[in-house]
Amino acid sequence: MASLCIDAHQHLWRYIPPGPAWMADGMEVLRRDFRLDDLYAVTSEAGVTGTIVVETERTIEETEWLCQVAASDDLIRGVVGWAPLTSSTIEGQLERMAALPKMKAIRHPIHDEVDDDFLLRNDFNQGIAALRQFNLGYDILIFEKHLAQTIRFVDRHPDQVFILDHVAKPRIRDRALSPWREHIGDLAKRPNVYCKLSGLVTEDDWNTWSYDSLYPYIETALEAFTPKRLMFGSDWPVVTLASSYRRWMANVLVVVGSLTRNERERILAGTAIEAYGLEVPPNTTADPNGL
Repeated sequence: MASLCIDAHQHLWRYIPPGPAWMADGMEVLRRDFRLDDLYAVTSEAGVTGTIVVETERTIEETEWLCQVAASDDLIRGVVGWAPLTSSTIEGQLERMAALPKMKAIRHPIHDEVDDDFLLRNDFNQGIAALRQFNLGYDILIFEKHLAQTIRFVDRHPDQVFILDHVAKPRIRDRALSPWREHIGDLAKRPNVYCKLSGLVTEDDWNTWSYDSLYPYIETALEAFTPKRLMFGSDWPVVTLASSYRRWMANVLVVVGSLTRNERERILAGTAIEAYGLEVPPNTTADPNGL
């Protein structure tokens, strides 16, 4: 049987100068197209057999393009797109988007919002409440400072599947564990919240990060969510600001190396399959209920 390895967080984009607002000075390496061929080049050598592609432009047009790309190739197993969740016509828009190929979830980057309490807005929560009827998950993209609000937000939607991106971006450069550690432990008590082991190297010093500097944050996430709700993600190509794809993958393999086979398979594939409702190819070993 072939083994599965799902990268639950990567991006593709068509670069149009000057690029999106988040692509700041110092990110010149990202200022080009990243297409499917580029993705194959890094995933094939790392043994990755499937990916989830995630929005970066905050437009429906980009989401439609990502779904078109996903429909054209089996490497991409699912799409996390963007939708205007505060819109009064969001249900009709979600109905159309849910019909797109491999559409699995929606993301709106909270860390881009000026209002730190954006997650608690009534219009935003009305949009979130509409996701379930279309079987769509929601990716939570926040900074550490948003965790307390996020817990209150999640509690308003106990039946909605949530996937936390990048372990809520802890302040690794400052070697700060609290209050992030305590909030992560509290959030993980909500059984409808999954977490991506991704985006950590770019929260550390890009030039000097090491496995040892990341380990306290990885250990916290693993203890809080357990392999049952933790999944591997690369955040490629953003990860290349600080690391090659292969180097980050090697660090993840060190993390899972001391776990049981079922736990490894869960982090490397099974959790993503469950959280996003991915189709599992025949004759593969990653059981989404493997724990």
